Parts: sequence; structure tokens; C-alpha cells
Amino acid sequence: MLGIGAAIGAAAAGGLALSAAWARRPAETGAELRSEVPLPQAFSVPLPIPPVLAPVASTADGDRYELVQREVDAEILPGFATRLWTYDGVFPGPTIESRRGRHTTVLHRNELPVPTVVHLHGGRTPAASDGYPTDLVLPDGWNGHGGHSMADDRAAVANLQREYGFPLDQRAAMLWYHDHRMDFTAPAIWRGLAGIHFVRDDVEDALGLPAGDRELPLMIADRAFDADGQLAYPSVDPTLTGEHGVTEPYLAGVLGDVVLVNGAPWPVHEVDTGLYRLRILNGSNARHYELEALADDGRALPLVQIGSDQGLLAAPVRHRSVPIAPAERYDLLIDFGDLPVGAEVRLANRLGTGRTADVMQFRVVRAGERTPIPETLADDLPEWDRSAAAVVRDLAFRAGRMDDGRHGWLIDGLPFDPARPDVTARLGDIEVWRLVADVHHPIHLHLVGFRILSRGGAEPLPHDAGLKDTVALRPGESAEIITRFDGYRGRYLFHCHNAEHEDMGMMANLEIV
Repeated sequence: MLGIGAAIGAAAAGGLALSAAWARRPAETGAELRSEVPLPQAFSVPLPIPPVLAPVASTADGDRYELVQREVDAEILPGFATRLWTYDGVFPGPTIESRRGRHTTVLHRNELPVPTVVHLHGGRTPAASDGYPTDLVLPDGWNGHGGHSMADDRAAVANLQREYGFPLDQRAAMLWYHDHRMDFTAPAIWRGLAGIHFVRDDVEDALGLPAGDRELPLMIADRAFDADGQLAYPSVDPTLTGEHGVTEPYLAGVLGDVVLVNGAPWPVHEVDTGLYRLRILNGSNARHYELEALADDGRALPLVQIGSDQGLLAAPVRHRSVPIAPAERYDLLIDFGDLPVGAEVRLANRLGTGRTADVMQFRVVRAGERTPIPETLADDLPEWDRSAAAVVRDLAFRAGRMDDGRHGWLIDGLPFDPARPDVTARLGDIEVWRLVADVHHPIHLHLVGFRILSRGGAEPLPHDAGLKDTVALRPGESAEIITRFDGYRGRYLFHCHNAEHEDMGMMANLEIV
């Protein structure tokens, strides 16, 4: 395998020149950190469920929440106190539950030692609250620079706290919120700044889908730990205030050797013999997973996809396994009804090796009532016609050299610059984007959802169904997506959601006029 710097140089010189190992194993677009402490036995820690945040005020117009970003010491690995950056002292952050069209306001107070930004990933959000990477919230008494590499005369900087407003005029979906500071998104998410935000609506409610204890939010995220039980991460500047980026072996992405679900290592969850709804988020920086549910009698339980990043599908899609890239979400049903009490089901990762081949376990501990899976789901998916596209754009996501000569990740040969207009779209226009990648890149568009039209000139894959906001391009792959730029005018982004790629240049401006 080429050294990472050599591989990036080859890609810059030769377009789609690839490391053969990256092409074979997309989960390894990056390098793995090895933990230096004894790791717990798999399936010995109970699955935590993030707390649901209560509003501090509710009126006829909407709900108001408050969150404090602060450092805490928490037990992630049994017997160790690990320092985390958190929303309200928990990792993942508290879950926010909203109704479609009901305005949600979230006041974030920054008590961390660095500036922060909050982005509601998947939200149809006005530009002022979208979490542009230079719209910083500064900690009290901050007298340094923004901690990013470029000035931005359009930046909206706040001291200590900022109020974000989310109209949430959108389909029911699982969104997530996370830090989005320019140049330092990856280490901030790694340290714990991520949480789930659900949007609910009447269409979803009418289906009678599993709810309450049978609806499980599952944020999957890999991490690694040093000899003191602290999070290991190869930042060039561990204070996250100076030079950004990671050390040379990890330029393609940082992978951990511990798989966490809702902040617990390889947890176990007790279930009954009924139908469960798994709301899965890949909250990892760079690791890709391919999930399958394996019963202890050797059977693979079907994973029935009912939703994607931006909500319900038109009809269920049944899978043996489901690939999930960083920032993607899947809404899956799993039926334990054919298993006896006492059975165990392992949620496995087909892309993993060793300990990373395991994710979590379900244990069937009691009988439960079986409920049917709806045959039809939603009829409100947009049906954009390719022939109606005002613009067809070609965009290349490839390795290359940054302006300072360092290795980085580029869009159409350019690293991110907040002052440069990259794509300007007219409000209301339909566009088709043709995307091409060198290595594995999960591409995310802010504000809008899109449909995947094709991959490599062929039909989309079965898991591409529905409305997406992140498309996982595989090594050397091209894809076509279609969207309509509606909602709001202003400055937004599109970028790779391999967080290390994003921090090292693979982000671009999307101006909607």
C-alpha cells in the first residue's frame, strides 16, 4: 500500500490514481488508532439511551431549548474516567423531539475552551442558523483568533452564546446536530459534540410504527483510547486553537478500534419477540460500516428499510445487509418474532476486522406482541424530472495540494475558502449534479434533500431509495443526484463528511439567490 502522502500525491498528479487497499476495503479510507488500555468484553455493557431534552418554554408558536457545551469526565470504558466535550454533560448529546412545522429554538452556551459552531445536519434551516463554519460562538474571555485558517468578512461571531432557530418545515426524519467549526470539525465530533434531533409528523404517526421502548436511536461511532483511558486523536495541535489537521498517517481519515453505540462500547440491549425500529446514525469521523443482524442459530435477520436521511420511503425495502457511511442515517425495522426467548442477535459490521466486526447485541428476554410491517409508507416524496433541470453540474472530489503546499482534499481542484463563491443556485431551480470520487467520499449537501439518479451510469443501489442528504461515493465511483433548491436564500455548504477530509479542504460554498 502506498504511504498516505504518496497516495494523495499520486491522486493529485494522476486524477483517479488510487491506493489498491482503499479500493478493496472502503472502511479503510484512513488509518486506525490502536487503544492502549484493556478493552471490555463485547456485549457486557448495557445500551444507554440518550435523554430527551425538555423545553424550557413552550408556546403556541413553538418550543425553546437550552444547551450548555461543556467538558465532563464520563465512564466510557469501564473503570476509566474519560474527558469529553459534550452538550449538557452527556455523550451523545440530549435528543431533541420536534413536530413538523413547529418552530424550535435552541440556545447554545459555550463553556468549552475553544470557539464552536452548531450545525443541524439534515435541517431545512435559514442560513443564519445553519452553522456556517466561521459563524463562531466564542467562549467567555476568548482573545485568540477564530482557530481557523482564513478570515471571513461575512462571519457572524457571537460571544458565549447563540440562539439557533429551526422552522423544521420538513418531512419527519432523524436529523443530528454537531460541531461544524472550520478546520476543527473532526476533533470536536471525536471529543463528543454530537446529538440526535427527531422531527415527527402526522404521516409517520398514522403508520403505527414501533414507538416508545421499541424505537431505538443508535449512534454508531468508533473511537480509540490512550494509556490513561482518554480519547486518542492525532491532532497536529491538540489544543485545537492553532494549526489544523492530523499527523501524516491519518490524512485520509481517523479510525478507532472501539465501536461505541450511544457512547457505550459494544453494548447489549434486551428485547422481546416483537418488531423494533432502529434509527441508525453513523456518527463516525471516517469509518464505513456494512450492518447485518446475525442470530445465534446462524440466520441473518432481514433489515427492512423504511426510511433514509430525509424521512420515510414510499415502500419498505428488505436487505440482508446495509452499508452506512459517515453522517448517513437509516430507519430500519427488525423482527425478533421468529426467535425463542433466550436467543441472541449480533449486529455485525461486514467491513470490520477483529473487534470492529462487532457493533452490538440484542438479547431476546421475553415474549412480545408481533405487529405487521406496513406495505406502503409515504406518498409525499418529490418526483423531480431530470428534463426540468436548469443546470447540470460536474464536481470532482479528489486528493491534492492545499494552498500552503500541504496534502489535502479538494473539490474541483480547490480547497475551501469562505470568501470564494463556488456554486450559485437560484431559489426554486431543479439541478442535477454529477459527482466523481477518487477514494471513498460521503458527500453532504446542506439545506436540501436529493434523490440519487444513478451510480456509475447504472441504476441506484437498493439502499439509495428515498430522499437523501448524504451520498456515499465509493472509490473511483461517479453518481448523479437531483434536487430542488427551495426553502431559503443565503450561504450554505456542500462537503465530504469524512470529517478529516472536510477539515483539510473538501468543502465548498453553495450560494442560493
